[in-house]
Amino acid sequence: MTELESEVLPLPPRYRFRDLLLGDQSFQSDDRVQVEFYVNENTFKERLKLFFIKNQRSSLRIRLFNFSLKLLTCLLYIVRVLLDNPEEGIGWSHIFWVDRKTPLWAVQVSIALISFLETMLLTYLSYKGNIWEQIFRISFILEMINTVPFIITIFWPPLRNLFIPVFLNCWLAKYALENMINDLHRAIQRTQSAMFNQVLILICTLLCLVFTGTCGIQHLERAGEKLSLFKSFYFCIVTFSTVGYGDVTPKIWPSQLLVVIMICVALVVLPLQFEELVYLWMERQKSGGNYSRHRAQTEKHVVLCVSSLKIDLLMDFLNEFYAHPRLQDYYVVILCPTEMDIQVRRVLQIPLWSQRVIYLQGSALKDQDLMRAKMDNGEACFILSSRNEVDRTAADHQTILRAWAVKDFAPNCPLYVQILKPENKFHVKFADHVVCEEECKYAMLALNCVCPATSTLITLLVHTSRGQEGQESPEQWQRMYGRCSGNEVYHIRMGDSKFFMEYEGKSFTYAAFHAHKKYGVCLIGIRREENKSILLNPGPRHIMAASDTCFYINITKEENSAFIFKQEEKQKKKGFAGSYDGPSRLPVHSIIASMGTVAMDLQNTECRPANSSKLALPAENGSGTRRPSIAPVLELADTSSLLPCDLLSDQSEDEMTQSDEEGSAVLEYVKGYPPNSPYIGSSPTLCHLLPEKAPFCCLRLDKGCKHNSFEDAKAYGFKNKLIIVSAETAGNGLYNFIVPLRAYYRSRKELNPIVLLLDNKPEHHFLEAICCFPMVYYMEGTIDNLDSLLQCGIIYADNLVVVDKESTMSAEEDYMADAKTIVNVQTMFRLFPSLSIITELTHPSNMRFMQFRAKDSYSLALSKLEKRERENGSNLAFMFRLPFAAGRVFSISMLDTLLYQSFVKDYMITITRLLLGLDTTPGSGYLCAMKITEDDLWIRTYGRLFQKLCSSSAEIPIGIYRTESHMFATSESQISINVEDCEDTKDVKEHWGIKTGHHRNSCSSDQSEHPLLRRKSMQWARRLSRKGNKHSSKTAEWISQQRLSLYRRSERQELSELVKNRMKHLGLPTTGYDEMNDHQNTLSYVLINPPPDTRLELNDIVYLIRSDPLAHVANDGHSRKSSCSNKLGSGNPETRDETQL
Repeated sequence: MTELESEVLPLPPRYRFRDLLLGDQSFQSDDRVQVEFYVNENTFKERLKLFFIKNQRSSLRIRLFNFSLKLLTCLLYIVRVLLDNPEEGIGWSHIFWVDRKTPLWAVQVSIALISFLETMLLTYLSYKGNIWEQIFRISFILEMINTVPFIITIFWPPLRNLFIPVFLNCWLAKYALENMINDLHRAIQRTQSAMFNQVLILICTLLCLVFTGTCGIQHLERAGEKLSLFKSFYFCIVTFSTVGYGDVTPKIWPSQLLVVIMICVALVVLPLQFEELVYLWMERQKSGGNYSRHRAQTEKHVVLCVSSLKIDLLMDFLNEFYAHPRLQDYYVVILCPTEMDIQVRRVLQIPLWSQRVIYLQGSALKDQDLMRAKMDNGEACFILSSRNEVDRTAADHQTILRAWAVKDFAPNCPLYVQILKPENKFHVKFADHVVCEEECKYAMLALNCVCPATSTLITLLVHTSRGQEGQESPEQWQRMYGRCSGNEVYHIRMGDSKFFMEYEGKSFTYAAFHAHKKYGVCLIGIRREENKSILLNPGPRHIMAASDTCFYINITKEENSAFIFKQEEKQKKKGFAGSYDGPSRLPVHSIIASMGTVAMDLQNTECRPANSSKLALPAENGSGTRRPSIAPVLELADTSSLLPCDLLSDQSEDEMTQSDEEGSAVLEYVKGYPPNSPYIGSSPTLCHLLPEKAPFCCLRLDKGCKHNSFEDAKAYGFKNKLIIVSAETAGNGLYNFIVPLRAYYRSRKELNPIVLLLDNKPEHHFLEAICCFPMVYYMEGTIDNLDSLLQCGIIYADNLVVVDKESTMSAEEDYMADAKTIVNVQTMFRLFPSLSIITELTHPSNMRFMQFRAKDSYSLALSKLEKRERENGSNLAFMFRLPFAAGRVFSISMLDTLLYQSFVKDYMITITRLLLGLDTTPGSGYLCAMKITEDDLWIRTYGRLFQKLCSSSAEIPIGIYRTESHMFATSESQISINVEDCEDTKDVKEHWGIKTGHHRNSCSSDQSEHPLLRRKSMQWARRLSRKGNKHSSKTAEWISQQRLSLYRRSERQELSELVKNRMKHLGLPTTGYDEMNDHQNTLSYVLINPPPDTRLELNDIVYLIRSDPLAHVANDGHSRKSSCSNKLGSGNPETRDETQL
């Protein structure tokens, strides 16, 4: 049997009778049985049921025909009433008998006969064994009442004038309409809105009640005052609306009884309908309804997909998205699986957002919800991860599924995806723009250690601002800092640009310098038309072409700028070439940001020819000596004039220098690509590497092994200061902290040892990835353990980076996730005051607690300034907080705007990654910094520094990090005047002449040397807090300040003794801790692209974009080495051009 079954050939798809007669004869001898399926559908009843009920399209036609018949019968009833002319007088016969014309009777009988036959047929087809269920249905009873009497009149003519309540067919029409709507939606394969159905039912119910009451009262009143149809309708409307004028009333008891019945029915039916409608409305408010197809086709909208919508995330998105003028007409559709919370609901009810933002409760994994959001018509879809989840990997998995679902549903919709873990990034590589949070975070924190306040620089660049923050403040640093914060990155095609068009055929460096000199814009990079890669500072060998896309930093884009030339046209006519003759001839660039347009006032700023005289400052004190001048920037590259040596050659110089001191004990480093990457998708970067991988035991800082016996940082004898990173786990993102600090373009002498202070032991694959890097160690410990901090060498460290811990990112109370981190950092701030602590927080609003001083009135004044800026609608209200301005605190949520801004500027993610060192494009430069020393002060201004760097080393400066001495008295007085006491301005101006130094060490460590400033400070502080007496005694204030300083000194001594005792207990020398000084009386801030006439100050740190040293190594490496040695050796000692990190 098994063999026979195996030999049976498969049956054809379907057998027919003719197949048996005319088919292949080979099948006739087989033992086959023909099976007909769905035989029950071949019966006459089933075919009728398929036509009248099951088939959506034919059933829809039948119901539409039935609905039309019912409406026609109601219309014929109204015609019969209007043609009826009852006899005068009161009699009950008028109720039972009417005057019906023969033609009208014939039409009504025909319609009744058709309706009766249809009803009987549908009853037969829907019969399921219970005949009484079919008979006692309301619709069946109404049909019998309105059709059977007409059929009887065919056989008994005396009954042709019998009254038949045909107006009750309105209820049958309502029933047919409901079924018709359902069939309609089934036929077009769409799900109808429950709200639409309920509203339709309510309206139909009201119309049927009014129509039934109107016709019933009019007919019953035939036995009374004979009301017209219109008066009866008027009476029903007045009665159902509860107005009740009383001018029209029923006179006989049957009509009065009908009114009572109709009111009772209305009181029962209508509240039920309204209750169902309100319930559906509330549910719709929760789910958000739909975004209509018509709106999606006529309007532009973007979709925001999130797991949970918090008010901070929503406001950051809306403020940044709508900051761009061309996005004002866009709509934002939010698709979120959770119900809208109270704060979000309150914000979305504001008229500014209620007309633009549509909230839909739904999941991106459901096609129905994506259809509700009209994803396929969207201009873009933003998919954000929930960073406050305890399991960030699970949050990434949800984001990946959302991205896949959106790509599957709407493949043409641009995707903007935010991912948390770098190892999950390759799953969403298909997205148009991807921002990996941990990659950017760790790279930014790493650059903060070598380029101070890089996090603040990048945050200000990716936020949209007009540069109007702090302009009403009386403090100079706040006005300048706020003004420069309005600089952003823009792009323009060179052939269409007034800024750069005149530099076609010139070198990139020449165009960058003269564009900054003439217009105050900072050209940072280009993109060739044939090559889609963006190059930051491609160097002087790059010749500008009209088809190049230029990327520049400015207060606004060129299209919103007006150009006002003063004296330039006249000077050009005279053939005059301007030069820097003195301070009065320096270029003045007045940039006024108003309503999105910048007016640039240009005075005597025409480009200087390459062969003109060098820039020289006037003689000092009238003497005949001249300071060194600055060489001009050449139009085309001259290899002999470029200063920086090839960074591949400085390795040999470093080896020669160190070999003289340490002999053969020095371990040589090599340059190469890291052999092991901890995750897929990391960009390869040329780095300093060990010749051989270090054993895992040698990576442990606090434990010796058979290769070395060192057990603390002091024993290693590091020459450079340490960089300590405190993290919970050694995640793959931590790899991006090490790579920028070991990049090939950093000199060997400048490499800082890196110590990873981890709460948990790192995994094997992470150690495999970092064992090839020099001077990278780890130890287990936490920042709340003083012994761990001392063992990892905190007293020998310049920077301590505190990374936000995943386990504390979520808390029961909002904004409490940073509590432990803030308190621990505050403790270290008190124990090690000179240490630069860079902290990552979950919530940006918590940065006000960093380095918290409860009695610092200056911080209170900054708090009021922040509130005022927030009221003015600033997106960067927190920018004046001292820890943020100094780059000491950072929150990754600040970089959310990078993803939002890429919708308008698709290049922002690429430029940011290049600046952070996450991507290395051949020929593209990198971000670094140099420090202004006393030997560099002769340059005097930022514009001259720009020329000096462009002409000597082809570096492009983009900003300044400035540190000033901070005397609380002066600062407090200035801010408190603006906030509270404008009437005391005269007293302030008398003491405004007191100047403070701008060097970190120039301020006095003891403020008792300035009792006058302290007295004024206390007065202004009391005015600021509105406490105390304005006219308190000067002597009492002086004594209180002395007591406070004594208290501070005693507290400092107590903390110092605590640290020294722990160091002695651990066997560590205390010499390093004695050398730590308190530099808390300083403030630092970032100036992005300051005006050219900005004065340079001592210890300013200048941000530079240095060209790629490997771009032209093969061509002229030897000539660059020789030119470098000649340049350094022949110059005056005052003309140092070394770049110091």
